[in-house]
Amino acid sequence: MQGEVVRKSIRSDATSLFVRGFGYAFIGLFSFCCLIPFLLVLGTSFTKESEIVKHGFNLWPKVFSTFAYKIVFENPGLIIGSYAVTVGITVVGTVLGLFLVAMTGYALQRPDFQQRNTISFFIYFTTLFSGGLVPFYLLIKQYLGLGDNYLAVLLPGLMSPFLIIMMKSFTKSIPHAITESAKIDGAGDFTIFVRLILPMATPALATIGLFIALGYWNEWYNAMLFLSADMKYRPLQLFLYGVITSADFIKNSSASSNVPLRDVPLESMKMATAIVATGPVILFYPFVQRYFIQGITVGAVKG
Repeated sequence: MQGEVVRKSIRSDATSLFVRGFGYAFIGLFSFCCLIPFLLVLGTSFTKESEIVKHGFNLWPKVFSTFAYKIVFENPGLIIGSYAVTVGITVVGTVLGLFLVAMTGYALQRPDFQQRNTISFFIYFTTLFSGGLVPFYLLIKQYLGLGDNYLAVLLPGLMSPFLIIMMKSFTKSIPHAITESAKIDGAGDFTIFVRLILPMATPALATIGLFIALGYWNEWYNAMLFLSADMKYRPLQLFLYGVITSADFIKNSSASSNVPLRDVPLESMKMATAIVATGPVILFYPFVQRYFIQGITVGAVKG
């Protein structure tokens, strides 16, 4: 009898080891497949343009060249300024947006807030219908007077109905008894929110903060609408878009008559700008990854 138990235990351990090994191998292979596009972009950014025209994109550059990066960083003052503008907008917008979204989501799930259903309806309504581009442009440009102002990029991204719904779903998992006991002890609503709710909502804050930060970091459309070319420093994405547009214009105009068309690094410049734009995000993401996964899981279960 004891031998049978031992044999079953050995078979169970072997099965568990096989399943784990298969899982690790599958996840490793899947991760490598996800990494291939980034390696392709990185390798192409260091490839000579004529080799891209001849042989296409490659993971490893056949003829190594940094010409694309030289053009992108041709004016380091402008790109550093664009980085500073983007980082500033991202940091300020993420902090303010996190605070506003968290406060709104927490208030909408409190059972003692009588107007929560009415306000929730207006928030949900905006996910189905919007005013359109023209009213939005008139609001920012004419009524608020934010033309050539960084606030035109900052303000529209502060709050999102999707993020408010996510925060509301997460804060439902926090027992309302905590709020009631803190009120009995004499704490006000704002004190409860800052000292009790926010520390317990760290996974949701990290998840929502990552969404807000990525939105601001990749923002170029509002900047294109409201920030004119007269501004010296514009957000990074719009600046890099201008660099690619200029190279494309040079390649397709008579102004490039003195330069062989194959030597204009248009394709490698596209890849170089992608690396320049995504580099800081890739470095920042590992620090919030565990909170991001936890926040998504909790939101899915509680929602």
